[in-house]
Amino acid sequence: MTSKLDQLRTMSTIVADTGDLEAVARFKPVDCTTNPTIVLKAIESEPYKEVVQEALSWGRKCTGDPSHIAAATADRLAISVGIELLRRVPGYVSTEVDANLSFNVAASTAKARKIIADYEHRGVQRERVLIKLASTWEGIRAAEILQREGVMCNMTLLLNRAQAIASADAGAFLISPFVGRIYDWHKKVEGRDFTADEDPGVRSVHDIYNHFKTEGIETIVMAASFRNIGQIQALAGCDRLTIAPSLLDDLEANSHQLERTLSPGMRPEQPLRRPTDASCHWFVGENAVDIKHPAPSGPIDEVTFRWIMNEDAMASEKLAEGIRIFARDLQELRTRIRRQLQ
Repeated sequence: MTSKLDQLRTMSTIVADTGDLEAVARFKPVDCTTNPTIVLKAIESEPYKEVVQEALSWGRKCTGDPSHIAAATADRLAISVGIELLRRVPGYVSTEVDANLSFNVAASTAKARKIIADYEHRGVQRERVLIKLASTWEGIRAAEILQREGVMCNMTLLLNRAQAIASADAGAFLISPFVGRIYDWHKKVEGRDFTADEDPGVRSVHDIYNHFKTEGIETIVMAASFRNIGQIQALAGCDRLTIAPSLLDDLEANSHQLERTLSPGMRPEQPLRRPTDASCHWFVGENAVDIKHPAPSGPIDEVTFRWIMNEDAMASEKLAEGIRIFARDLQELRTRIRRQLQ
């Protein structure tokens, strides 16, 4: 029998959650992703040695404030890493807008435009690039603007149905529900582990996926942030799955039968119900939340979005934590580059 990885390829598009060029060449994913953590690892990676040196040489020719030069060099390196990955995959590469811009619509939009312009200047068309934005209200509004301009967006750090609905309403090309971070929070709070069937992260993706397919929403669902292959197996059939090399190894080494768990024609297990009156319920996880607010007739509005996020401790905490981690890694990347430039 074929490996579980090969079986999974017939059900879902496989995306490599890594910048490791050797792993990308070995597993042959369709798409790849980058973020400050991945670019940080590239600095110390032999396969990226020439790419890093090119970026540093470029930076040393720049004049002005050293911190600005370091930031610009880090940006160039991120694009270079993306280009190297694109040479090895047929699909997209995701490149992240600075996490410290997650609450600034104008700055996020400007940064995304610059990333696209930098790729195009170096011969990569925007049709192969996904702009990663944190799924804050501001990030979603930036995505709405960018999508109208033909820039495809990947909404990351997505932990809650409100984020998914608002992202789809904004026309986002793709959302990345973070299975593992949801799982981590509930495991810590409840003090126990979960089987794949009861895993809160897995159930969240099932819920979002089924709602999107039932409603005919075209936004792609790409489950991310996995902790074990049980979570991946429980989401076989999701539009896309972004998987780290260690878990790809585990899937490749296992040849047991893999059952499809998600498909567009499956009956939703727990359909999402939109508000229909002024005193209504939006469901967060398994909890109904009262919202004393006029129900939106169309897209979810800002007040409703922020209230749902406020009532979901897991989503609020893990979103904030994720933004802090990515911002910290970006700062560390710039600090290291500044040292090397000097």
